[in-house]
Amino acid sequence: VTNHHVINNASKIEVVLNDKRKYEAKLIGKDPETDLALLKIEETGLPFAKYGNSDKIKVGEWVLACGNPFDLTSTITAGIVSAKGRNINLLRGNTNYAIESFIQTDAAVNPGNSGGALVNLRGELVGINTAIASTTGAYAGYSFAVPVTLVKKVMDDLLNYGEVQRALLGVMITDVTAELAKEKGLKKFNGVYISGVNDGSAAKDAGIKENDVILKINDTEVNSASELQEAVAQYRPGDKIR
Repeated sequence: VTNHHVINNASKIEVVLNDKRKYEAKLIGKDPETDLALLKIEETGLPFAKYGNSDKIKVGEWVLACGNPFDLTSTITAGIVSAKGRNINLLRGNTNYAIESFIQTDAAVNPGNSGGALVNLRGELVGINTAIASTTGAYAGYSFAVPVTLVKKVMDDLLNYGEVQRALLGVMITDVTAELAKEKGLKKFNGVYISGVNDGSAAKDAGIKENDVILKINDTEVNSASELQEAVAQYRPGDKIR
């Protein structure tokens, strides 16, 4: 697994293992909407990281970021989860269907960390380090990783279909703010506000209406537009969700 922006427009991709073995990699598939890509090398018996559960990771929990910043091979940095469901409008310029619901950490990440693993203290993969927010281009205290629940879905799709099977509700959404709650007469500030429903969409068929507020996708609470997008993106067209 790596980032789309790492391998985009490459004519040749080389993978170097921690023991210095080198392989030419085959690109199985890529997804600009989540900035993820799947590579394959011809080798057997390799160690691998197990998937964790990014839905259950908590703000304040310790995480480790792995990568090769500034060509420094196999660098590990530590930090905590600073926030979840973070949208930094990084991918919006590429596509209207970009999914941004990053795990924000304060583990030091720099150019060269992209595509590296974000793991919990059990060594389980919880995210793929993707971006930093910085005025200088170097680490400034904010790092962002694609959550592993989304990574797993995208990787399974690329492996099985060669492209991502993207689920869409067909709604226009916005965060519930204090101002919006006052304007619309909402009693609570949680959930995601539906500002419009597309004709012929799954949402319209299901009876979702403009001015509704979505509180959960199945059993996952959603309190921002980015969290709702991430939750829906874990499913495929034709799946039924509550």
